[in-house]
Amino acid sequence: MEVLVEDISSVKKKIQVQIPHEDVVRELDSAYLKLKKTVKIKGFRPGKVPRSTLERMFKKDVHTDVAGTLIQNSLIDAIREKDLPVVGTPKIDPPELDPEGPFTYNATVELRPRLAPVAFKGVELIQTLYSVKPEEIDRQIALMQKQLAELRPISETRPVREGDYVIIDYEGFKDGEPFAETQKTENHTLKIGQGSMTDEFDRQIIGLLPGQEKQVVVRFPQGYPNSKLAEQEITFHVVLKEIREEVLPEINDELAKKMDEFETLEELREAVRKSIQNGYDRRSEQELKEQIFKKLMTEEFEVPDALVQAEIEEIIYDLYMKFFQNNLSLEQLGLTREQIAQDYRKTAENQVRQHLFLGQIIEQEKLEITDDELESGYESFSRTFGQSVHFIKEYYKKNPEKLSGFRRALLEKKAIDLIIQHAEIKKVEPKEEKEENIGGSSESA
Repeated sequence: MEVLVEDISSVKKKIQVQIPHEDVVRELDSAYLKLKKTVKIKGFRPGKVPRSTLERMFKKDVHTDVAGTLIQNSLIDAIREKDLPVVGTPKIDPPELDPEGPFTYNATVELRPRLAPVAFKGVELIQTLYSVKPEEIDRQIALMQKQLAELRPISETRPVREGDYVIIDYEGFKDGEPFAETQKTENHTLKIGQGSMTDEFDRQIIGLLPGQEKQVVVRFPQGYPNSKLAEQEITFHVVLKEIREEVLPEINDELAKKMDEFETLEELREAVRKSIQNGYDRRSEQELKEQIFKKLMTEEFEVPDALVQAEIEEIIYDLYMKFFQNNLSLEQLGLTREQIAQDYRKTAENQVRQHLFLGQIIEQEKLEITDDELESGYESFSRTFGQSVHFIKEYYKKNPEKLSGFRRALLEKKAIDLIIQHAEIKKVEPKEEKEENIGGSSESA
């Protein structure tokens, strides 16, 4: 077997494989012998069909099968012989087989780029020491207080005003006929001024007294979320049934008891502090990671499209799962796989470069994941996503291809930790920021 490799790019090669004529003949003989033993042709006893008859009747099929067998048996050996780190599936356009000569075919393959060893020890990094301020905890507790608020009927008799919660019945009509998208709805709660239907609708409710009715005419704007209402003029028959006000609970131990398993307000505040600090710690870790790539991954290198496409599929899957958890779909958001693939291609290419860079460090430092580290990874995953360790293990047992990705992520984190461990780190206080709640929410508290 002769193997020639031609460069198409730094990560794409064309392999030409030539299989000797004697190997072709041997494979053809084997194929016809096997066919002779099994084929049934009228006028011939089983196993007694002449080769010439088999060639006349089955030549095309036999040649196709033999060509496939020759390629299958030789391509892996050719790749090994030339020490090619192939990724993805080779692209082959099999030629017609000539029984009178050698069999030659071409395969286009993509390669994992070979990177130079990374001199990562002593890299200079800046770590920002984020810490939680009391007012951040106060803001999160206030949000919880808002979540536990009650809507109670107001005690006075007065008209609706901005900021009120109202209970209404409504039905929308177009050209005097009931409209399917605005069908009759009873006991609908609406906060005036929030514009949940439209600002125009809210403005026309202001001033009504409980028990009053009103014809509210609304022209929905272009680009309205419900496309069937966009640019439509709808007349709503509205009945105001009740005005309510928001009553906030006191911030005390009783409020804490309503939030998960806390007994005191101090316990709740500490859980909120930890949650925000965890967010800050993740932010600090991400900033260090970005500095590592910026300082050490200084040389651009081409990446194989097979790895980029695989990364895009991961991105699409992650988006799909995120939307699914919020009872949404790509279709509802007007997204297509093709659009996402196009929009996220640059992101995918960059992530592939980062994977390859960390992979080089993993290889050169001979990093491995121990059973204890894998178990710790399962437990961390369990805390993050609120699933039992048993559930996560069962998932990976049923999806072994996902387990390899999980192990890779753990190895990459180990590589990052190793770089940080050997880095020269300058620790600084954070700059003043106008954004609130940067550390994260307390939902996990």
